[in-house]
Amino acid sequence: MQRSTVRSSTGLLLVTVLGLAATACGSGEPATSTAGGGAKAVTITVACQPAKSAPKERKAWDDDVATFMREHPGVTVKSTDQQPCFDPKTFGPKLAGGQMETVFVVPVTNYNDVIAQGQALDVTPYTGSVKNWNDLRPDVRELVTRNGKVYGVPNVHYGVGLVYNRALFTKAGLDPAAPPTTWAEVREAAKKIAALGQGYVGYGEYSGGNTGGWHFTQAIYGRGGDILTPDSKQAAFNSPEGKAVLQTLHDMRWVDNSMGNKLLVGWESLMMAMGSGKVGMMLGAPDVVTDVVGKFKGNVADYGITGLPEAKASLSGGEAYMINPKATPEEAKAGMEWIDFRFNTVGVGRFDFARGKAIGNPVGVPDNAVYGDSPTGKAIQADRVKNASLPVENYEPYVQAAAAVPPKAEPLYAQELYAILDVVMSGVLSREDANIDQLLADAETKANSLLAAKG
Repeated sequence: MQRSTVRSSTGLLLVTVLGLAATACGSGEPATSTAGGGAKAVTITVACQPAKSAPKERKAWDDDVATFMREHPGVTVKSTDQQPCFDPKTFGPKLAGGQMETVFVVPVTNYNDVIAQGQALDVTPYTGSVKNWNDLRPDVRELVTRNGKVYGVPNVHYGVGLVYNRALFTKAGLDPAAPPTTWAEVREAAKKIAALGQGYVGYGEYSGGNTGGWHFTQAIYGRGGDILTPDSKQAAFNSPEGKAVLQTLHDMRWVDNSMGNKLLVGWESLMMAMGSGKVGMMLGAPDVVTDVVGKFKGNVADYGITGLPEAKASLSGGEAYMINPKATPEEAKAGMEWIDFRFNTVGVGRFDFARGKAIGNPVGVPDNAVYGDSPTGKAIQADRVKNASLPVENYEPYVQAAAAVPPKAEPLYAQELYAILDVVMSGVLSREDANIDQLLADAETKANSLLAAKG
């Protein structure tokens, strides 16, 4: 989903708000000799410096740069702060024009394209620079690996769950400590919340702005279905699983009247509604809590997260740091050491939760599972809990459930497919007499035409 290029870089990192990479100072600059004529001096450019509008986070970043350079004599780090960190429209020209940073970020949806087009360096010889490399989850490492070669360091990984308002559960006579685990239970809980009165919505869902198709993908993955065939040549969503997703939404909207009567289009619309305290449940990754509380003024104590109901798989998202293919070996090594220091060291950089809490960042949401339950992952989670500013106990159902659900990546051509599937979601949520079979068939035809044109 498009938001993954923004969300995964701004919403998911709780200790550093990543306001992201600007016009770079370039990469692949030749190493120059030090004044003493000894070891080579290396300059690298790094993406994702927090923006000036986030002064505390920017200072924390700059402090880390200074510490890193002290610990790595001869290495100079220059930061850039363009937002968003990864812009698919400018990525190619920026790289071709020699303006790409030595170290840059790529969302999971773009791994295939970037690697296939030779836009990321093979960093296999440098993975030893990431001291906890072997503790990274194998399935997440596999996402940046092609034919046995590694092209990046996973930085963020998350799966979808069910975000819910614990306060509304209590008000509706539901047990917030026992959130729904099936879609039937979601329906019943949604009806009770909607029955609280005017303006209450039991279950919130999107219908446009590519967010409708994105959430359809979340739901169909959970039911064991797919968007495309394994070879990505044909649509696969006109299936029993796809019909079950839409029938459930139709019945909640028109039979149960538990979804409200306002169509929610862009990403912010549902987040704002959730922040208002009037929406009981929605699908989302853990960072939803961070955004609802931080950006949309929700009460931090009200929100919990649990696993995706009846999940056979969960839509995953995230990002990785990659190295400019024009980087010299010295620059590549220094870049990987920066990635290790800032993004992969317990208690340091983005994992300095004590500092994050001190500067007012929300700490506690289990929003990043790149290390899983490895020793590094356990150490990170223990430190997160120790310094939490959010109620971590509210997220334990998600932690327990998500560990057993396999991740599933977004489909190829995700944004274009989501736009097609928006029509399906909008149809079901806006028309009581919507023909689900016809909606899916029409979308299938459009999707297959898109895929044929892509070759």
